[in-house]
Amino acid sequence: MGQAWGFHRFGGPEVQEFFDRPDPIPGRGEVLIRVDVAGVNPLDHVLRSGLVNGLDGGRPFPRVLGMEAAGTVLALGEDVDGLEVGDAVFGFALTGGGTYAETTVLSAPNTARIPDGLSATVAATLPVAGTTAVDVLDQLDLPAGATVLVNGVGGGVGLAVARLAIGRELRVIGTGSTGKRAHAEGIGVRFVDYTAEEVAAAARELVPGGFDGIVDLVGGTSLRTVAPLARDPRNVIAVGDMSVTDLGGRFVERRVDPENLERSARLALAGVLVPEITAVHPLSEAPAALAAVENGHTSGKVVIKVA
Repeated sequence: MGQAWGFHRFGGPEVQEFFDRPDPIPGRGEVLIRVDVAGVNPLDHVLRSGLVNGLDGGRPFPRVLGMEAAGTVLALGEDVDGLEVGDAVFGFALTGGGTYAETTVLSAPNTARIPDGLSATVAATLPVAGTTAVDVLDQLDLPAGATVLVNGVGGGVGLAVARLAIGRELRVIGTGSTGKRAHAEGIGVRFVDYTAEEVAAAARELVPGGFDGIVDLVGGTSLRTVAPLARDPRNVIAVGDMSVTDLGGRFVERRVDPENLERSARLALAGVLVPEITAVHPLSEAPAALAAVENGHTSGKVVIKVA
């Protein structure tokens, strides 16, 4: 038995609870891991709300929160190649096992070994933020010197996109609230505070000719405000709002295979994709960790250290 933090029905924070569960049994294509560190993401509370289907593996309630983790392999299911018991790994719980728990199952096709020299804490931040950053910038494929607007730069994904873009010698302008300014400017982003100035006007002043690319991490009205700033609407890439296609833009094409995980890990080891980890919580503080992300009161990446 191990402790887990999850929810007993769809809804808001009121449906969350701690509970004990037996170690999951890894099914075909799964690995059982002891969780060392779990990453906290906005998708976690979106899944709890019931607004997104298809990522829970059809598991019964109560369900465990969390989509990404780093840990040690304890057992292998059938048809798992390339991983062994005892391996330090990181990846996605795409079959609904959750990661805010002492043990869980990861999908083997979405799991990779942690390379020597990379900590479990950093590795746990890469499955979502790291690979997303790689994917959106690969999709844009902008040359050095081009301008990119990161709409919602202050979170874990936004800062990862900004770091990787700067590593590719792109000029990065980012939007966010006042509390996100310090982290963004600290890595070289020109910051536009949407709480203090009109975003479109401020961004146009910085880049009068329009942006070569826009990465949107906010969606909704904010997406519609910044999308016209792109020189070519096809170079507006949205991570969360699929209605971007109505504006002539594109939704991010995600690659969550071991190759892309390993690539993000190499970038982290090289110091190009270093996550801004701003809070580390024990499992007992999982409610506070998720609440900070859900309420937008955190900058950078929040993780839960389980082991």
